[in-house]
Amino acid sequence: MLGLAWKTIKGRRGGFVAAFIAVFCGSAAVTASGILLESGFGGGVATERYAAAAVVVGADQSLPLPEDIDPAFGERVTLPASRVADVAKVPGVASAVGDIGFAANLVGPDRTVVAGPDGGAVLGHGWASAALGSFTLTPGGAPPRRGEIVLDADLAKRAGVAAGQTVELAVRSKPVRYRVSGTVSSSELRRQSAVFFDDDQARELAGRPDRVDAIGVLAQPGVDATVLAERISAAVPDVVAHTGRDRGDAEFLDVGQTRSFLAVVAGSFGGGMVMVVVFVVASTLGLSVQQRRRELALLRAIGATPRQIHRMIGAESLLVSCVAAVLGVLPGVLVAWVLRDAFAAAGTIPPDFELAIGPVPGLIGVVLCVAGARAAGYVAARRGATISPIDALGEAAVEPPGLSRGRLRTGWLLALGAVALATTLPLTIPGQAAVAGAASAALLLVIAVGLLGPRLLGGAIRTFAPLVSISSRASGFLAAANARANVRKLSTATTPLIMGVTMAAVQIFTVTTSSATALEQTEKGITADYVVTSSASGVSPEVADAVRDVPGVTAVTPVARTQVLVRYTEAGDAAAEPFTTQGIAADGLKGTLDLDVREGGLQDLKGDTVALSVSAAATIGVEIGETVDMHLGDGTAIKPRVIAVYGNGLGFGDITLPHNVVVDHTTHRLDAAVLVKAQPGADTALAGVIGQYPGAALADRAAFSAAQQRQIAGESTVNLIVNAVLLGYIAIAVVNTLVMATAARVREFALLRLIGANRGQVIRMMRAETGLVIVTSLVLGSLAAAPPLIGISLGLAESPLPAIPPLAVLGILAVAALLGWFSIMLPARLAMRPKPIDAIGIRE
Repeated sequence: MLGLAWKTIKGRRGGFVAAFIAVFCGSAAVTASGILLESGFGGGVATERYAAAAVVVGADQSLPLPEDIDPAFGERVTLPASRVADVAKVPGVASAVGDIGFAANLVGPDRTVVAGPDGGAVLGHGWASAALGSFTLTPGGAPPRRGEIVLDADLAKRAGVAAGQTVELAVRSKPVRYRVSGTVSSSELRRQSAVFFDDDQARELAGRPDRVDAIGVLAQPGVDATVLAERISAAVPDVVAHTGRDRGDAEFLDVGQTRSFLAVVAGSFGGGMVMVVVFVVASTLGLSVQQRRRELALLRAIGATPRQIHRMIGAESLLVSCVAAVLGVLPGVLVAWVLRDAFAAAGTIPPDFELAIGPVPGLIGVVLCVAGARAAGYVAARRGATISPIDALGEAAVEPPGLSRGRLRTGWLLALGAVALATTLPLTIPGQAAVAGAASAALLLVIAVGLLGPRLLGGAIRTFAPLVSISSRASGFLAAANARANVRKLSTATTPLIMGVTMAAVQIFTVTTSSATALEQTEKGITADYVVTSSASGVSPEVADAVRDVPGVTAVTPVARTQVLVRYTEAGDAAAEPFTTQGIAADGLKGTLDLDVREGGLQDLKGDTVALSVSAAATIGVEIGETVDMHLGDGTAIKPRVIAVYGNGLGFGDITLPHNVVVDHTTHRLDAAVLVKAQPGADTALAGVIGQYPGAALADRAAFSAAQQRQIAGESTVNLIVNAVLLGYIAIAVVNTLVMATAARVREFALLRLIGANRGQVIRMMRAETGLVIVTSLVLGSLAAAPPLIGISLGLAESPLPAIPPLAVLGILAVAALLGWFSIMLPARLAMRPKPIDAIGIRE
């Protein structure tokens, strides 16, 4: 049977090209998502300051979950300083050095903060940690004493200072003068700059004298790093020992966060991608089999059994899909790198994050695509294999008039279920699950349209056909009649176009709705007159106290930001979810911030209390007075009591904690902003106070809202990047199926010309038919997108009206229309190049 299938493929190369392209591109997309998922576990960044350390010991930077991906903590999880001595006692350890890092703002000659390489961080450390990296003290320099610092050579060059000079440097306070005792050179610092202090002074400035960020281990000669790491893990409790490239995990906090991000994105994107790929491949193979009705009818008439038809089509789909899926793996690697670069350009992942590329993603992509194609081939062959030979010959000339009861029932059940899921779930079960359910309804509706396509398309064609006939009588009549006679084939060909409109609308307008809601909540929620922000690592905690003393200031609210992990039960199973969190002081809140409190009040927000957004409260399943099991940014476990539920979660974060609870458990213990309510005329005095803190800036409410809008737009870019791959694949599928369907009509066009129609008349008929098909597809695709968007808007904005920019609507419809138009008209023109008498003899 494989030999027969191979001969069929060689004899019908054009008929199998579309299936090949669908599987090839699907394999590339699935492989790319698999690589991102694998990188969520094995990707990383090479170490810089720990280059000389054989082993780097740190705390576990993620929350262990037994049956799920371990989510990363939002802040640095530190170790007790006593662990340094414990590690030093392990056999094979030459020395163990505790390392600490804190934000250090070096003030340049122009009173601006000098940043690290490419705008990276400038971090302060104790001088002892210099032994862990490839740092060389330049001639004439000396280790720092109290009141002195050593700068890395590149930082000193950017700041325009040399050994022996004095500089100003701020660590969570106003600038303090330090003498530069020397500089160190290092070729390893690519994403940060280092400032070394006297060890005792470094511990004081860090503010955590009894904690260390990590422990660098120098091994004795001849001791293998991997063996030493195993000894340390066995001898010292509650630590993680890193070797090789994994040492960067302990050095850079964003590595773990990037892994969690990639794992979550790839998991959700990959699942949806697989479903779309299977759907597109099934649609393409179904169209291919429909175009071979005459051949299959003849085979049945001369004695081929249903089993033989199934085996033949199965072998064909297997051969085509195997070759296409294997060839699609390499482009999948390239797609993964393109996505990585796009995420890095959007600021979501570090630019130097390296993907983990192994054989497993490609193998999974091949298996899924081949299995999907084989299953699609079986379904596509059912009609031709099970029908009687006599009926098969009849249907080879004329399409069957109706659909089976099972198909109709399944389609209507899916459609009704998707509409109910999209519109009622956000009303009955608010929270993230409701939004996700409404979004998933889009794919269910597309599948329902695929099943009910002939019925829906037939009804739409009957509605729009009179308009086509009026605009062009003869050509319009032929176009409408042809569309009605071949509605099943047209339905299969246009399903990807309908899916493209639906998916594009849902994906893009979900982003615009979320962004618009967040921006609206921010603009309405900030009632302060001024906002203090910082261009450096954060706002000094001293700023809030200093601003309170300014005459005319009536209220001051420092805001700290972090991410917490919340444990809760979902459908009887344990779950953990990261939530964006802010820490605020309740005093004076009425004059600076309005969170739209729905239940309870924020006046008692202190100690072990918490306020939740409506969405977070519904997702976690708690009410006023109940406690929430959560881990702060640095992993500290707390169980605060819920005292309020508020509406502005998208604009300010789903969880609000007391300010001191949040800021004391962040990596650098700095504020994100300070909200200020002041009387008219206080801006000059405020600017004078703010000017004492390098990097701090005073903005009014409008300027801050504009900055927030830019930040929200940047966050939305991530969703658009992921959706670009999905929509790109759907666009390829649209072109693929429409070209395939049109190119197969060579004999039809030739027959029309032989019975008297000229080439122009046939072209005009195709224009009318193309317009009819495109308008119908756009209408059906738009209608299918409506229920999910209504549900998503209800879940996000508590309104049935999503934020839909008119230009975006026109863009989606225009792109879909252009794809459909050129995918039909160009092949139609090419199909009419041969002479009619020659074309009529071309086999199907």
